[in-house]
Amino acid sequence: METGTAAAAQSTRRLLLPLAVSFLLCALAAGTKPPPSSSYIVYLGAHSHRAGVSTEEASTVATESHYDLLGSVLGDREKARDAIFYSYTKNINGFAAKLEPAVAAAIAKIQIPAYRCVSERPGVVSVFPNRGMRMQTTRSWEFMGLENAGVVPQWSAWEVARYGGDTIIGNLDSGVWPESLSFNDGEMGPIPDTWKGICQNEHDPTFKCNSKLIGARYFNKGYAMEAGHPPPDRLNTPRDDVGHGSHTLATAGGSQVNGAAAFGYGNGTAGGGSPRARVAAYRVCFNPPVNDVECFDADILAAFEAAIADGVHVITASVGGEQRDFFEDTVAIGSLHATKAGITVVCSATNNGPDFGTVSNLAPWVITVAASTTDRAFPGYLVFNRTRVEGQSLSEASLRTKSFYPLIIATDAVAPGRKVEDAQVCMLDSLDAAKVTGKIVVCCVRGGVRRMEKGEAVRRAGGVGMVLVNDEEGGSNVIADAHVLPALHINYTDGLALLAYIKSTPSPPSGFISKATTIVGVRPAPVMAAFSSVGPNVLNPEILKPDVTAPGVAIIAPWSGMAPPSARPWDERRVDFTIQSGTSMSCPHVAGIAGLVKPPHPDWSPAAIKSAIMTTATDLDMEQRPILNPFLQPATPFSYGSGHVFPARALDPGLVYDASYRDYLNFFCALGYNATAMCKFNETRYACPAAPVAVRDLNYPSITLPDLAGLTTVTVTPTTLAFGAVGEEKEFQVSFVARVPFVPAPKGAGGYGFGAIVWSDGPGNHRVRTPLAIRRRKM
Repeated sequence: METGTAAAAQSTRRLLLPLAVSFLLCALAAGTKPPPSSSYIVYLGAHSHRAGVSTEEASTVATESHYDLLGSVLGDREKARDAIFYSYTKNINGFAAKLEPAVAAAIAKIQIPAYRCVSERPGVVSVFPNRGMRMQTTRSWEFMGLENAGVVPQWSAWEVARYGGDTIIGNLDSGVWPESLSFNDGEMGPIPDTWKGICQNEHDPTFKCNSKLIGARYFNKGYAMEAGHPPPDRLNTPRDDVGHGSHTLATAGGSQVNGAAAFGYGNGTAGGGSPRARVAAYRVCFNPPVNDVECFDADILAAFEAAIADGVHVITASVGGEQRDFFEDTVAIGSLHATKAGITVVCSATNNGPDFGTVSNLAPWVITVAASTTDRAFPGYLVFNRTRVEGQSLSEASLRTKSFYPLIIATDAVAPGRKVEDAQVCMLDSLDAAKVTGKIVVCCVRGGVRRMEKGEAVRRAGGVGMVLVNDEEGGSNVIADAHVLPALHINYTDGLALLAYIKSTPSPPSGFISKATTIVGVRPAPVMAAFSSVGPNVLNPEILKPDVTAPGVAIIAPWSGMAPPSARPWDERRVDFTIQSGTSMSCPHVAGIAGLVKPPHPDWSPAAIKSAIMTTATDLDMEQRPILNPFLQPATPFSYGSGHVFPARALDPGLVYDASYRDYLNFFCALGYNATAMCKFNETRYACPAAPVAVRDLNYPSITLPDLAGLTTVTVTPTTLAFGAVGEEKEFQVSFVARVPFVPAPKGAGGYGFGAIVWSDGPGNHRVRTPLAIRRRKM
C-alpha cells in the first residue's frame, strides 16, 4: 500500500527448524505459436472420488462424466466418446478432445453453483487449445563439490544421501535409450514395492526396463491429433529417437559411467545427480515437430497424471513455451496436482534470454531453473592479422595444414536467388560454393538457424572451416558444439575485430583455426548463459523467477543411438555420449539434487525440498565474487534467482520455508479466484480466508515487491529466532519502508533493486538466505 510520498509493505514468513540445531541470528525455447488448434484440453480441476471406491471404478465414473459433459454440448454422447482422445481420471480431472472452436467456447461457459463442489457433474476450470512446447556431465558434479578428482569424500552429499538410493525420478521428455550404460542396473536392488508403473513396450519388444530404468510410457495422441495422422510405429514406443530425453534423464538420475567423453573431449565419469535413484521415462516430445512444436499439452498432462499414479518422487520437465495463465498451462496444472501428491517438480526456465521478462514455468509450486557455466571449457584459437582470439568448439575435424586459409564473411558469399539475411546466418544452401570453396566462412549466431546447422551449410558449399560470431545480445557467452567441420564460436568483441580486419585489409584476409582442447579451472565460473531466460515474472511479479541456476552449458550425458548429435537429419554421426547446452540441461541437475535431499528427509514436502535448495544457493562465484551475466557484468536475481545450487548445503539447510497445498489455494485467493472457481480444483469446498490475502503472503523463499517507491529500508522482526525442537515453526515479519529521494536502480535491472535477508547460527554454520527484489519507482 502507498501513502503520500512514502510507501510501506509487510511480508510474513514462516520458518521450520527441520534439524536439531540451535539457531540464532548473527549478523531466488519457447515454441512458436502454431495455427489454431483442432483439439482442446478441458480442465475440470480435482476429482471427488468417493471413499471405498476402487481405482478402476473411480476411473470409469470419471470417464463417463466426461462423456456426459461433452455430450450435453454436442447433443450426442456417442459423438463425445469419439471426440475425446484422453480422459484424465486419476489425480487430474479433465479430458482432451477434437473440437470446433465454438464447441470449446460453449464448454468454457459451463458453471456449477458454489455449494455443489462435490458433484457428479464437474465444473469447468478452463478450456484451452492443445498447444505445444519445445524441449528446452562429467564435470558438473565435481564443480558443485560432490566429488574431487574422481574421489567421493565421506562428507559428500552423495554419501550422506546414499546417492539418492530408491528415490524415483520421472522425466517428461523425448523418451529414453534403454541400452545406454547410464541406465545399467548392476548396482541396483529390487524395485521398490511402492512403484506402480509399467514398461510400455507392446510395439517395441526390444525396449527393456530393469531395476534402474523401472518404467517407461509414451503419450502421442495429442501430437497425432495436431499432425493430422496416426503416429508412425517409431513413435509408438518410449524409445528416444531424438536424444534429448536420454540426456536429461541421465543427468538427473543416471548411473555412473567411467570413461565417458564426447568426440574425445571431457573424458571422465558421467553420472546423474542421484546416481542410485530409480528412473522412469514419459515420452511426450516427438520428431518431426508439427508447426515447430514437439511436445503437446494433451500429452504432457497425460504424462503428469501417469507419473503421479505410478509413484515417482521427483518429476523433471525440460519443456517450456509461452507464458500463460496457470489454468491454461499444462505444466502448471500437472505440477500442482503432483505437488499435492507430495512430488517435487523441477522445470527449465526456457532459452529465451538474455532479454528481461522471458522466463517461463512461473508457478510458485515448481522449481524453475536457469542455466550457467561450469569451470570447464573447450578452447580453440583463431589466428588472424597477428592476433589470436579464443573461442569454444568440440569439432573432431581439424584443418589439414597449419597454413593460413582465406577468410570470407558469409554476406559476401550469397548464393544466387538467396537473401543476404539467409547467408548472414548461414542458412542451408544460402552460400555460393564458387565463393566459399576452400575458405573459412564467418557466420552470425542466432537467426533461427542452429549453430551446428550453420557448419553444415558451410561444408555443403565447400568451405573448410567456420567462425561463429556472437551478436551484441550474445555478448561473451560462447558455446562448444560438435561441428561437422573445423569451427570456432567467438565472442562479440573479438567478432567485431575479425570483421573489421576482413573489411579493411588491403591484402586477401586469412586465418587459421586450431583444434580445441579440454581445460578445467576456468575463471570466472559460473557465468550466466546468454540463452537462459530472465525475470521478472510477467504473470505474477511478486513471485521471483527463476528460482535457482545450475550447470547448463557443455554438459556431457548419453544420447540416443537413433539420433545424430546435431539432432538434424543431414547428420550421419552416431554417438554414445554428447555435449548439450540449455536450461534443459540445468533443470535435471536440480532434479538430481532434489533426489538427494529426499532420502535423508523422506517426510519433507515439495516446498521444504525447494526451500532447502533455494536458501542454500549462492550468489557468488568460485572466487567469492558476484556471479556475472553474459556481458561479464554482475548478474541479478532475475538471472539466477536465489543463486547457484549448492548440493551439500541443501541436505542440511538449517531452516526451511514450508508451504502446503492449502497455502497454494490461498495464493489463488490472492489472485482473485472466487469460491466457485476454488471448489473446481479442490475436492471439497474451500473458503478463502476472511482477512484479505496478498500474493506476497505466500511463504516463499524469496521476496519481490514490484511497486514500492523510492529508497527502501528493510526491517526484520524479530532479529533472533530461538528454536527448542526439530520441526518447530517460527514467524518473522519483514517491513519495507520507501523514502524519497529516489535512487536509480542498477543499470539493466528493470527499475529493481536487490538485497537479501540472511539467517545464520554463526560463522561456518548454517546460512539461510532469502533474496529481495524491489522495484523502486519515481514519485
